Amino acid sequence: MVSALVVAVSLAGCSKAETPPPKKTSGAFVAPSADTRTAEPPPKLVYADVTKAAGIDFVHENGAFGQKYLPETMGSGSAFLDYDNDGDSDLLLLNGDWWPGHEKPGARPTMRLYRNDGAWKFADVTKDAGLDVSFYAMGCAAADADADGDQDLFVSGVGGYRFFRNDGGKFTDTTAESGLLPGTWKDDAGAEHGPFATSAAFLDYDGDGRPDLFVCHYVHWSAETDIPSMLGKNRSYAIPRQYQGESCRVWRNLGDGRFEDATDAAGVRNDKGKSLGVAIADLGDDGKPDLVVANDTQPNYLYRNDGERFRECGTQAGVAFDRNGLARAGMGIDFAPVGPERKWCFAIGNFSGEPVSLYEETKGGGGFFFDRADPAGISLVTLPSLTFAVHFLDADLDGRADLLLANGHIEPQIQETQKDIAYSQPTQLLRGLDGGRFADVTKLVGPDLQRPRVARSMAYADVDADGDLDLCVTTNGGPATLLRCDLEDAAARSLRVRVHGTAPATDALGARVTATIAGRPQTQWVRTGSGYLGQSELTLTFGLGGAGSAEKVEVRWPDGTTKTYENVPHGVLDARR
Repeated sequence: MVSALVVAVSLAGCSKAETPPPKKTSGAFVAPSADTRTAEPPPKLVYADVTKAAGIDFVHENGAFGQKYLPETMGSGSAFLDYDNDGDSDLLLLNGDWWPGHEKPGARPTMRLYRNDGAWKFADVTKDAGLDVSFYAMGCAAADADADGDQDLFVSGVGGYRFFRNDGGKFTDTTAESGLLPGTWKDDAGAEHGPFATSAAFLDYDGDGRPDLFVCHYVHWSAETDIPSMLGKNRSYAIPRQYQGESCRVWRNLGDGRFEDATDAAGVRNDKGKSLGVAIADLGDDGKPDLVVANDTQPNYLYRNDGERFRECGTQAGVAFDRNGLARAGMGIDFAPVGPERKWCFAIGNFSGEPVSLYEETKGGGGFFFDRADPAGISLVTLPSLTFAVHFLDADLDGRADLLLANGHIEPQIQETQKDIAYSQPTQLLRGLDGGRFADVTKLVGPDLQRPRVARSMAYADVDADGDLDLCVTTNGGPATLLRCDLEDAAARSLRVRVHGTAPATDALGARVTATIAGRPQTQWVRTGSGYLGQSELTLTFGLGGAGSAEKVEVRWPDGTTKTYENVPHGVLDARR
């Protein structure tokens, strides 16, 4: 993540709204000025900061006390999940902790769970839900792991894992019983330390119907083995190249909330990786989920699913390195079909001075990709930023994938050596255009999205059930921001598909949904993971543009069962077998 910082050094010697802004209606909406660079009308949407009015008062604790430990730069994750099964999206915000011997006054930090009570009001239910737990958390994933109909919760962190079984909205820490015990590593003195785990995703990789778990691991780090670094005359955060990598893990679901370590059996053992993000993609369209892993200063991985075992082919597929044959500082990652031909694309966030990568499958397929960030219009507008979370979503509901980027540097004193690089940076919205190009429309969607932040994780959901996608953005050592999307005529411009599964696959993870709209197919998958350290809602949102309906919607469940719906109007489709 911080490799480019060292190169640059050698070369160089927010307020919150008190009340929610009024919701725009089709009669009162005032569109922003046109962006002449896009040759298209501007997106008719505004992001409004409703954090304080909604009752979200979370502030992230990274434990920093001047020693500049490596995990302090990473931030922590967020997730939209329906923990109480009432049909709306609740918000989970993970937290760090104090370092031993450097405790601060007041209550110890914990993760926070906010229940969605409707009308943009959230209630803190952390203690009642059983999640008032303190540890240095990083990433999370939620799925019905024990097939009882509610979403269980996995949380990764510095030092180990936590697994919380959900029983009707009440969580219980069942980490030991689950078998999710990743072990330890030994330093040169023989002392044992826990793992440094980051992003995670549930998926059914072996086709038995039960959601298995993939967990990214970063490096062998502990407070005792921290390596000091310098930025000019000041202490700075160390680069990951100074630490040994740690292999990602695959955990096979045995049923009843129990797992076994299948890392070697599944073919993903690789101790060189320094993994921060993972995206799930069915590249073969065969119902077998593949994995693409973003690595920091190491080649990215592409794991093709050959059945019950993965085959790593990132270099052969063209996603391991940049066009110069170098490994970038990969962090967040997402996947979507992009452009008129709906080619598979992976977007990966990188360090400042390294633009966001956009690996697109070559014409004719074959599993080969090339980075087309330059012709897509992404390179120049993302080059100065340090990008953590990346998400494909249809923000303006025009039927084309847009790209959201959460940006923020890792070094608070960066401007002492690089005057053009800021610590706090705007979150960016890149609008998808015809031909697979993108245009930066950040300045056209209101001041609240572009307000500089030290952003890290990002998640989206239709919080208020109005048809468009709202956002939560976390910051490192700072507050989370809840952004309401105000889009003209959103309810008539989207089709939201909830795919229901049957036990043990109640979440229908891996289900493929193709909506044909105005003669053009749009395909999405029910999946966890993507972004950075977090998870967005599992309901799928399809932009209808001005069509008002889909000619048909085809659903393929993970077991191969299919169902087709004809002439589906805007609104919500509950897809059941």
